[in-house]
Formats: sequence, C-alpha cells, structure tokens
Amino acid sequence: MLKLRTLLALGTSAFVLAACQGQDAGDTTDTIQDDTEDTGEETADNGEDTEDIDFRIAMITDEGGVDDRSFNQSAWEGMNQWADNLGLSDDHIAYYQSNDSSDFVPNLNQANADGYDIIYGIGFMLLDAVNDVADQNPDQYFGIVDEISDRDNVVSLTFRDHEAAFLAGVAAAQTTETGRVGFIGGIASPVIDRFETGFTEGVAYVDESIEVDVQYAESFSDAGVGQQIAAGMYANGADVIYHAAGAVGNGVFTEARNRLESDPDSEIWVIGVDRDQEEEGNWDGGNFTLTSTLKGVGSAIEMSANQTIEEGFPGGENIDYGLEEEAVDVTRGNMSDEAWAAVEEARQAILDGEIEVTEFSYSE
Repeated sequence: MLKLRTLLALGTSAFVLAACQGQDAGDTTDTIQDDTEDTGEETADNGEDTEDIDFRIAMITDEGGVDDRSFNQSAWEGMNQWADNLGLSDDHIAYYQSNDSSDFVPNLNQANADGYDIIYGIGFMLLDAVNDVADQNPDQYFGIVDEISDRDNVVSLTFRDHEAAFLAGVAAAQTTETGRVGFIGGIASPVIDRFETGFTEGVAYVDESIEVDVQYAESFSDAGVGQQIAAGMYANGADVIYHAAGAVGNGVFTEARNRLESDPDSEIWVIGVDRDQEEEGNWDGGNFTLTSTLKGVGSAIEMSANQTIEEGFPGGENIDYGLEEEAVDVTRGNMSDEAWAAVEEARQAILDGEIEVTEFSYSE
C-alpha cells in the first residue's frame, strides 16, 4: 500500500559513480557513494518520515553500461536522486547491466521476479524486449526511454533532443576556426538522427558554408571506434566534434586529449551529450569540452515514479520533454561570450516558435 501523499521536488545532491564492470543486477552498494554522511534516518527532503514508503524502481541498461558517463549513467544518477529525496535505502533501486541485446529480456524478467514496482528500459533498443515482457506480465509496470510503447502497462518517456542539438550546432558554428565540424552518432536510428538533424541545422543557422562531417560508430559501447573516427575527423580539419554515442564518446574525449597533449597549441573541442561532460575534457592545459547537451533522463524517471506514487501509474502515456519543460538544454561550458549569446538567442527563438527544428530525417 502506497502511503506517500506529497509530490517531492527534485533535489540537488551529487553522486559519484564508480566503475561497475561485470556487475550483475541489483547490487548498488559498491557503485554509488553519497557525498553526505549516512545518518540512518529515513526522511524526505521536506522533513516527512518516509519509513512507510514501500516502492522500488529498477532500470535495465542498454549495451553502453551503467558507467558510460553519459546516457545510462544519467538515468542511474536520477534514480539515486529519487531515493535520496525520499530518504530511501539502496535496496529501493537497482540497475541490471546489459552487455548486449541478448541480456535485455533476461534482465527484465529478473527485475520482475525481484519485485520492483516500475522497471525502466533505458534506450530505444529495449522497446521490443519491454513490450514482450510487458505482454507476459500485464500487472507489472514498465517504462521505456526514447521510444513509444502502446502497451497499457508501459509509460513512454521521450525527449526533443533535436532542440538541444540545434543549440550545440550554434555553439560549434560560433567556435570553429576551420569551417569544419564533426558529428559522431552511435547506432543509426530515429532517436540518434534527431541529434544529427538538430546539430546540422544549428550549424547551418549560423553559417551554411560550414562543413559537417557525419559518421556513425554503429555501437554505443566501443570507445575504440569512437577514438578512431575522431582521429580521422580531426586529421581532416574538424576542430569541434559533437558525439551522441554513449560510451563511444569516451574514445572521442581520449583522442582530443591525446592530440592536445602532443600539441598543446591545437584548438580542438568536444561537445558532450546527455549529461554535463565537462569533467571528461580535463587535461593538463585546461579543458576542451566546449559544451554538453543535457537530457533529463534521470529527472523523467523521478517524475514518473513520483506520479505513480502520488496519482497512479501513467500507463499507455507518452510523456514528451523538451526545452519548454526544461528537460533538454546545453551547458555554458567553455563557450565564448559571443557563442553563448548566440545560443541564448537561438534558445529563445525556439521557445517562441520562431525557429522550428526538424525532429528527424531518418529513413531505413
């Protein structure tokens, strides 16, 4: 029986995610460290006693893993934030790591067997698996991120990523000195195409003569491929690369760092994705993360879980998030004042309807 009657505001505690290679489902003890002392009290941010809350949520990662420093990690951090806001212990949340797509259904079934109230599939690649397991378990609640399910026991959480990617394109176009920038996508799909389309339109909005080199890694986990593609782009004159590729992006940051350490006078940048990746751009000479596009996956999970507790599960609904809902955006990062002013102007124009960013142009 659910006993919480107050919808809690989103908190601001920070979490540090440790590596969890090979970790199986449910054990969160060694992966998240709260930066505050654990007093053992179960109290929500508003001071209410939460010892009677009996609600647990779990997530199934896509192939990038929970420590991808991007998409999956942002979801996991949001789940930890949710538990922290409610003063809940670690056993109220869990992740189930998928090393490839063959793990999706077994992980979903295991989470169901373990008794979690809502089980979220993190990423469009899990749609078929979520639908199949949802059909077999009509009384179980599921969520899918970045896709739309028509099942009554699944809530869909989607994002207008193209709006934030447009702003990243504006930032790249305002920053490039070579007139050539790059986009590295993960697996070609309508979801990633939103990033590509938004980015290329943002670049063209500033200067149509700027070339955009678009390549796909066909992976969300192979950092080596990301580094290889980035090396070719930088060698061919790109000085800003935006990745929308999960853990593949770690290789992009590695390549940029290696080049700067070899030639500190190089003027090259990386644009991060899904969460603030400024820390990934640290090197001895400063920081090369120009900006990051933000995607509130964790916040969406928090809100849908709270809505279920407060009002009931929004099964069969698609909840769409964009700039207007403050669910996607870009960081200030290391943009120049001129670039930041252009980004802010473009953001307002999108909100006012003066700029309509194409959602996607992908076709199989």
